Amino acid sequence: MTLLRILLPLVFLVSFAGLSAAQDTTVNGVGVQPGKQTLADILARQRGEDVPFGAQVPRPAEHEAPPVSSQLGPLGGASDADLWRDIRADSGTSLSASNRGPAATVMMQESGIWWLDFRRGPLLTYGNAALAATVVLLAIFYLIRGRIKIEHGRSGITIARFKFIERFGHWLIASSFILLALTGLISLAGRKVLIPVFGLEAYSAYATIGKWIHNNVAWAFILGLVMVFVMWIAHNLPDRTDINWILKGGGIFGKGHPPAKKFNTGQKLIFWAVIILGGSISVSGLSLLFPFEITMFGPTFAKLNDMGVPQLLGFGPIEASLTPQEEMQYAQLWHAIISFVLMAVILAHIYIGTLGMEGAFEAMGSGDVDLQWAREHHSI
Repeated sequence: MTLLRILLPLVFLVSFAGLSAAQDTTVNGVGVQPGKQTLADILARQRGEDVPFGAQVPRPAEHEAPPVSSQLGPLGGASDADLWRDIRADSGTSLSASNRGPAATVMMQESGIWWLDFRRGPLLTYGNAALAATVVLLAIFYLIRGRIKIEHGRSGITIARFKFIERFGHWLIASSFILLALTGLISLAGRKVLIPVFGLEAYSAYATIGKWIHNNVAWAFILGLVMVFVMWIAHNLPDRTDINWILKGGGIFGKGHPPAKKFNTGQKLIFWAVIILGGSISVSGLSLLFPFEITMFGPTFAKLNDMGVPQLLGFGPIEASLTPQEEMQYAQLWHAIISFVLMAVILAHIYIGTLGMEGAFEAMGSGDVDLQWAREHHSI
C-alpha cells in the first residue's frame, strides 16, 4: 500500500509531462496583428530603446476568437483588447466614429507622445528654471547696484508724463498678462506638480476656473496690445539717441543718465518685446481656440522648405502636412515657450519700475513724475 501511494503521484506527473510535451508550440499564423505588445517590447523600452507601441506579432489561427453565435463568443466577433490595440497602432483597420469633425479620423494619436513628454518634462523644467534664474539675477543686480536714485533729489514739482488712456492700456496688458501667466502655469504644471499636492478634485475646480479665465482674459490682453501699439509706435522707433544710450549703458552702471526722449532705449526694447512676443502668443493662442480655422506651422514649414532653409542648415525637408492634432501640439509648445520668455522680460520690467528705480512707478501710477526725475531720465 505504501508503495502504491508513492507510485500513483509519479504516474500522474509523467502523464501530464507527456501531454505538455505533445502540445504544438509552433505558430500557424494567418496574418500579422499590429498593436499587440510583447515582453521584448517592454524590455526594450526599459533599456531606453525607441520601440513603437505594438510590434508585429503573429496571431495563431487556433487562438482566433469563437464566432459571435457561440455561447462564449465576444460581442462584435473580436476581442476588445485587440480592437483598442488596432486603434492605438493605427493599423488601417476599418473603423468609424460618430464624430465627423476635422480630427475624427484619428482616435488615438500615439505619435503625440513626444509632445506630452516634452510638455511635462523639459518645457516645464527649463521654463521654470529660466524664471527662477531671472529672479536670482535681478536680486544679485540689486545687491550690487542698489536702487537707482534721483541724483539731485526731488524738486517737489510734478509734471504730467502719461495720460489716463495710456496708463489704461498699460495696466490692461499688465493685469491680463499676470492672470494669463498664472492660469497658464496652473494648466501646464497641474498633472505633474499640483495634482499630487492638492488632489484631483481640488485641481479640477481650479483648472476649470483657470481655463475660463485664460480663454476670456486673452481678449483683454490682445486689446491692450493694439492700444499701446497705436499710441506708442511713433515714440519707439529707433533713432540716434539710442546709440548714445547703449554706449553709456543707460546710466545703470555709473552716475548720470544719457539723454532720451519719451522712451529711452531700454523702454523701447521692452515695448518691442511685448509687441512681438505678445503678438506671437496671441496668434498661437487664437490657433488653439480655433484649431481647425487657424493653422500656423504647416504653412510655415512649407515656406521654409520652399526657401531651402532646412537644407541650408544640413537637415532634410520638414514635414509640412500636419494633422489638426499636430498643429495644436506645435502651437501649444510655441505658446508656452514664448510665454516663458515674455514672463522673464516682464519680471525685469517690474523690477525696474518698482524696486530698481526711484520715481519710476509714479509715471504709471498717477501719471505725474517729479520734474527732476524727468530731467535726469528723459531730458529731450
